Parts: sequence; C-alpha cells; structure tokens
Amino acid sequence: MEIPQIQNPGRGLGFDLLTHNKCARNIQYMNVTLSVDEKIIRQARRRAESMGTSVNQLVREFLEQLAGKTDADADADEFERLSRTSQGNSRGWKFNREELHERR
Repeated sequence: MEIPQIQNPGRGLGFDLLTHNKCARNIQYMNVTLSVDEKIIRQARRRAESMGTSVNQLVREFLEQLAGKTDADADADEFERLSRTSQGNSRGWKFNREELHERR
C-alpha cells in the first residue's frame, strides 16, 4: 500500500508542521484477586473517593511504580520544574475547602 505524500505548507517558511500518526495500541489487563481485611477495604474506598479515584486505580499505580514503569523521583522533579515555570494565573479563583470536599 502506497502512502500518499502530503506537502508540508510550513517548509521553506522556517518551520515544519508536525503530523500525528494514529496507531493502534493493544493493552491487556489481568484480573488479580487479593485477600484484604474488609475494614481495610472500606477505609481504602473512602480514602480513594476523597482523592477522586478508586482503590483499583491506586493499586494499579502502586504496582506500576513497584514494577518500575514510573519513576517517583523523576515525576517529582518534573512537577517541580513545571511549578517553577508556571505562570500561576488562577484568574482570581481561590481554593474553598467546602467546594473541594463537596459530593457530586
């Protein structure tokens, strides 16, 4: 199959337009059964809900970090770098504790 060539309208003007090639990505998940005390699960669900996530997502993120898929130090460094370069324009919005913890 021949892929048609598309002229880059930015070429010759000092920039090249970037193109994004869509590709399929097949991710397979495995179900895992854990034995955890019922009280711990209830507390974990409440804590996860207050964080706006699920116990499943927290366990997945923990296992990814444990397996080395993510690097906590690199993530912290990236967060710090982004924080330093941020313009920090909240357009006057301020945190409101009640709104943050309001059930939706």
